[in-house]
Amino acid sequence: METVEQLVSFHHIQVQLSGGAPWGFTLKGGLEHGEPLIITKIEDGGKAALCDKLKVGDELININGSALYGSRQEALILIKGSYRILKLTVRR
Repeated sequence: METVEQLVSFHHIQVQLSGGAPWGFTLKGGLEHGEPLIITKIEDGGKAALCDKLKVGDELININGSALYGSRQEALILIKGSYRILKLTVRR
């Protein structure tokens, strides 16, 4: 049986995607919707799939060293502003 600590423990995973957009993943949620920012789709053969670190259901918490405060619009601006490299931190 799992302990409470195991049930609430999260892992933070660092991901670096290279080569420029499109990055190959889709986000859902955000403060605007009262939900965390969650990766809902990873495109087959896309950069996100090829790095083999991101998973559907991961919560996006940091983009290029900038902590996110939950706004989807904020996340999209940071992602679109990434030219050659996109560094993400997700919570799983």
